[in-house]
Amino acid sequence: MTFKIPRNMGFSVTGRIAGIMLLDIVATMISFFLGLWFRADFAFENIRDVHLDGYLSAIGPWCAITILVYICFRLYSSIWAFVSTSEVFRITGAYVVLAVIGVVLFGFDGTVMPRSSMVVGFLFSYVSCVAIRFSYRLWRTALRKISHAAHASGVKNVMLIGAGDAGRALALEFVNSDYVKDRLACVIDDNPAKLNKRLCGVPIVGNRNQIPEMVRQYKISKIIFAIPSCPAKFRKKILDICATTGCEVQMLPGIFQMVNGEVSVSKLRNVDPQDLLGRDPIQVNLEEITGYISGKVVLVTGGGGSIGSELCRQIAAAKPQKLVIFDIYENNAYDIQMELLRDFPELDLEVLIGSVRNTNRVDYLMRTYRPELVFHAAAHKHVPLMEDSPNEAIKNNVFGTYKMAKAAAKYGVKRFVLISTDKAVNPTNIMGASKRLCEMVVQMMNRESDTEFVAVRFGNVLGSNGSVIPLFKRQIAQGGPVTVTHPDIIRYFMTIPEAVSLVLQAGYYAKGGEIFVLDMGEPVKIDTMARNMIRLSGYEPDVDIKIVYTGLRPGEKLYEELLMKEEGMQETANKLIYIGEPIEMDDEKFRRQLVRLEQACKEESPDIKDIVAEICPTYKRLTKV
Repeated sequence: MTFKIPRNMGFSVTGRIAGIMLLDIVATMISFFLGLWFRADFAFENIRDVHLDGYLSAIGPWCAITILVYICFRLYSSIWAFVSTSEVFRITGAYVVLAVIGVVLFGFDGTVMPRSSMVVGFLFSYVSCVAIRFSYRLWRTALRKISHAAHASGVKNVMLIGAGDAGRALALEFVNSDYVKDRLACVIDDNPAKLNKRLCGVPIVGNRNQIPEMVRQYKISKIIFAIPSCPAKFRKKILDICATTGCEVQMLPGIFQMVNGEVSVSKLRNVDPQDLLGRDPIQVNLEEITGYISGKVVLVTGGGGSIGSELCRQIAAAKPQKLVIFDIYENNAYDIQMELLRDFPELDLEVLIGSVRNTNRVDYLMRTYRPELVFHAAAHKHVPLMEDSPNEAIKNNVFGTYKMAKAAAKYGVKRFVLISTDKAVNPTNIMGASKRLCEMVVQMMNRESDTEFVAVRFGNVLGSNGSVIPLFKRQIAQGGPVTVTHPDIIRYFMTIPEAVSLVLQAGYYAKGGEIFVLDMGEPVKIDTMARNMIRLSGYEPDVDIKIVYTGLRPGEKLYEELLMKEEGMQETANKLIYIGEPIEMDDEKFRRQLVRLEQACKEESPDIKDIVAEICPTYKRLTKV
């Protein structure tokens, strides 16, 4: 049997209001007649003719007055499916006014009707007014429960975590919405005062420690995390508990949903790896960023990539005089161009295609646009691919950076910021070694020019092109297996907007020659992240979705370091940005080594890694994987 909950019952809005008014009139008439019946000891023959005549003479005008007062208190503007305590307060206010009018007009002196029958009729009328407005909601709720029971096989039992304002809003939608087919079975809240109470009729059954037990007891299939103000540290702990249950987990995007009044089931999202980092989003001083970028000509190389495109977004928001994007990949460049033109219509934007390896193209770029700030994000970054094409890593990363840096010095760029990586610290792969050579290039160039050359070093960014998180998501969506290189491998993670904000602020702090190191928080075990992503998607690792260990790839380390020992550590005003002091090096010798390295690249030398190891003493090639 299928139950269909009716919506407008085929009536227009005017027709429905007229129908409600008619119900109110009938209810008022019946209520005061019941008052007479009550006064006559529930015997119609005991009602005196004088009282019946008084009732008949007064009930018409009284019904008209009642309807007018109802209109004044907007009792006909509510949506029946969502009536709540606010309607009860309005009804109470209306009846306070009606009581005053009744005393003034009819005196309650017993000449029209006995005072006791008038009081009883007044109370019955109040109750009937409330009952009429809640009856439709109760009827819909009953039909929904019957419908859920009839289709129980397709309905998921849902656990709600959080009995605050956001939780209440979601619970109300579960109760009222025709579109929510799942059943809210129980609520979890850490506040002991709420235990064994009910939220919109749903029992509050325990705290976070009882989540696994209640999942079994109530046969829960889905968990909704509805505490948008919860600090990241505690959110991670709760999500870690949820991950042990095997349930699908969803959550509200953030506290701003509460401020905007956007709490609803449609706003729920799946748990992101960012939720499992266990820290609050990193904050930066936006005034500092805006101050040194506003009104400047800014160049972003590799502006179509994951980091480069976010750099462009945040730079555009800071209102530069002109933003120039330079990228060799036309599709990526086109995507960010269209986005910026849509979101920042006043932005003076230039998008150019070309390679940082092309000396003439780079010279034309710098000569034509004369940027004051350069953010150099163009690079090959995929570790295993670069191991197989080491000459390309050196050509693009090292000599692309060198050519950009020399052009920046030639054309008077004020500040040049290199985007580096934690893989440059004691590198074990050619990609990391190439980025370490890039850091050495900008430190050398800083010593011989007026341009302020700096590097910013950070770890993995969540969701960047080629990173592990999008790979895990695709593998889970396909039913597995999920591939992890090693059960003990760990990495530092940060969101793309966080990393870029810190890059921009580090650029503000730059005086020249620094290597800025971003505090990435605690490292994350990749195997643990993969298993939590599987569990929070509603599957059991190694049961529903297999985890396969593929072995460390060529040049891959079990862990990454952010700072070389000899660099030291210096704090900045932002406690999440540190400065590594420049390492002493022989610039003339390094320049000669670069000439030899460039020649070896052009000749596609098979010994390129050995040559890099001579130039970069910290590069230790892994012989076993």
